[in-house]
Amino acid sequence: MNYKETYQEWLSNPYFDEDTKKELTAIENDENEIKERFYADLAFGTAGLRGIIGAGINRMNIYVVRKATQGLADYILEQGTDKKRVAIAFDSRHMSPEFADEAARTLAANGIKAFIFESLRPTPELSFAVRHLDCIAGINVTASHNPPQYNGYKVYWEDGAQFTDPHASGVTAEVNAITDISTCKTMSKEDAVTAGLYEVIGKEVDDAYIAEVEKQVINQASIDEMASKLKIVYTPLHGTGNLPVRRVLDDLGFKNVYVVPEQELPDGDFPTVSYPNPEAKEAFALGLALAKEKDADLVLATDPDADRLGVYVKDAKSGEYIPLTGNMSGSLLCEYVLSQKKEKAGSLPADGAVVKSIVTTNLVDEIAKAYNVKLIEVLTGFKWIGKEILGFEQSGKGTYLFGLEESYGCLIGTYARDKDAVSATVALCEAAAYYATKGKTLWDVMIDMYEKYGYCVDSITAMDFPGLEGMDKMKAMLANLRENPLKDIAGYKVLKIRDYSKDTVLDVESGKVEPTGLPASDVLYYELEGGAWVCVRPSGTEPKIKFYYGVKASSMDEAQVESAKFAEWAKAQA
Repeated sequence: MNYKETYQEWLSNPYFDEDTKKELTAIENDENEIKERFYADLAFGTAGLRGIIGAGINRMNIYVVRKATQGLADYILEQGTDKKRVAIAFDSRHMSPEFADEAARTLAANGIKAFIFESLRPTPELSFAVRHLDCIAGINVTASHNPPQYNGYKVYWEDGAQFTDPHASGVTAEVNAITDISTCKTMSKEDAVTAGLYEVIGKEVDDAYIAEVEKQVINQASIDEMASKLKIVYTPLHGTGNLPVRRVLDDLGFKNVYVVPEQELPDGDFPTVSYPNPEAKEAFALGLALAKEKDADLVLATDPDADRLGVYVKDAKSGEYIPLTGNMSGSLLCEYVLSQKKEKAGSLPADGAVVKSIVTTNLVDEIAKAYNVKLIEVLTGFKWIGKEILGFEQSGKGTYLFGLEESYGCLIGTYARDKDAVSATVALCEAAAYYATKGKTLWDVMIDMYEKYGYCVDSITAMDFPGLEGMDKMKAMLANLRENPLKDIAGYKVLKIRDYSKDTVLDVESGKVEPTGLPASDVLYYELEGGAWVCVRPSGTEPKIKFYYGVKASSMDEAQVESAKFAEWAKAQA
């Protein structure tokens, strides 16, 4: 059927509820809106689903969630597993509880037990719950830091990480094989509970998860010494982090934790920000105001599903609050974790490893080298870091020490297999306490790291490609870059070109070609002279292309000047 026929099917089929039909009737004279909602199915890919909430096959609604869950159920049943159990969590977004309930009832109708949290929970707790409850899979209803009109649906596999192949392609194939949404199974919650296929979870999993987070603490003595002196401002940005973050900080003894009152309670409208993203300066406006009032040492913000952490630290010399990018805070935590584990044990494991995504700062490479541990690069997406942890477990070779990606996410420990902003918040507070006992602020330590390893400054420029023509424009840009290989970028000579879609690494000067060794992905990476680099990558969740770039210099001023050249180059690619 074409989009008009599909639209009429939704209006006439008794399978769809009256509220849905009312919403669709209201747009009957808006041809473009009908087309946007019905020209194609909302894509189910390796990140699951993400889209605008509303009626239609290209929107997030109970029917699209039902279809995705039916595909997941079909795949699980094909595996012949005895672990017919799935954990489900959701965040504070509009329709999150309803979508989670819908997924649970579809699973139950297929004979698969659903463990569904009683209320909103952080993404990392869902990751933990999958393994803790011995489930075959997990579902997390969240759109992370997207604007309020969005929601999403992420699938996790039994190792607690977001699924990768063969499971990702297997589930996707099952979802795409469903051509008639009305064939998807469901049942009432009451019947599902009676059948033992719908179980509400909460405190027991919370306690187990919090215990694991607290086990990652290395220097409790430093916390005890500085707990009454250190001042912390925290905001959950209307999301899931409020209760777990405050609980852990209180458990560990931090006395002066100030939560931004206007952003404390869950609210799917995110009324104090236009975009609940801890990368954005806007998200910190209220937190910084409170920090200045309380003379806080650091300001922390978790995104709505509490897997990413934004940070401002106070510079004792100037009195100013300085933002740390995800690369900066991740590098700081990497240095802290490695240095303290080495100090406590006398040495780090001979097979110790730090794992980072290909678009994460090379400062981490320098840190790993200094501590003589292996540095492993993976594709963008924390699921690939989770896959490395699984590989260590299965092979018995390799000790995971730390993992991070530039998008404000990291993981300390292996209790979860996704980035954890609850744990990162705790670790930064712990690090602040430890360094305070040495007479240093976190900003002092950041400068020390730059002086030791070089001023590695990294940034990103994103270009939006909205609407129906956006995908074609994105494909054309990448095709042009492949057909006309760049020789220099922003005045820097290109040394090597990695094309992850072809699994090739081209040495520009010699012409020698080697494999990347990573799974296929539509990504181009340029290794440049002087330790600089550029990576071009389409977003996996939004209609945009992202240009990542990094430079290495002998001072912050020099690094900023050179980084600005790459920003101008990226903007000129439009």
